[in-house]
Amino acid sequence: MQIEDLKSSIRDVVDFPTKGIIFRDLTTLIKDGKALHVMSDALQELYADKGVTKVVGIESRGFIGGSILAYKLGCGFVPARKPGKLPAVTIKKAYAKEYGVDTIELHSDAINENDVVLLHDDLLATGGTMAAAYELVKSMNPKKIYINFIVELTDLNGRENLPAECEVTSLLKY
Repeated sequence: MQIEDLKSSIRDVVDFPTKGIIFRDLTTLIKDGKALHVMSDALQELYADKGVTKVVGIESRGFIGGSILAYKLGCGFVPARKPGKLPAVTIKKAYAKEYGVDTIELHSDAINENDVVLLHDDLLATGGTMAAAYELVKSMNPKKIYINFIVELTDLNGRENLPAECEVTSLLKY
């Protein structure tokens, strides 16, 4: 199995969550052991020589690939969560979504100036959540920040909402 073969492991759900949307369901990819292994190895190869010290996974599907990446890279994992889910002191960033405003939080001591951070989420659509996560992490002054997705929906132009100075990678593009 090759990286492009992973697309055949992703289920398309028509009209979810609303009519006219094709939802790319990655749960079918991660339940397939061979596909999960290929995806994990491909993600590791992208960042093996980047000196990443922390992977920040965005709630909730970003926790899956983010945890795998952190393990394979031998670094720490930091969850970026919805408000009220983290038990210690947090910093937060609000951002606009299609249907209102949402907020993302990190523990205030999760990242420091010596960290090289990889922000990870399963899918890039419009980029709003990742842009907010980037600003939150950037406020903690790490050495470097990378951004990664498993899937990118190119027709939604989400990359345009991400910082130009940041390297952004996606394993698969639709």
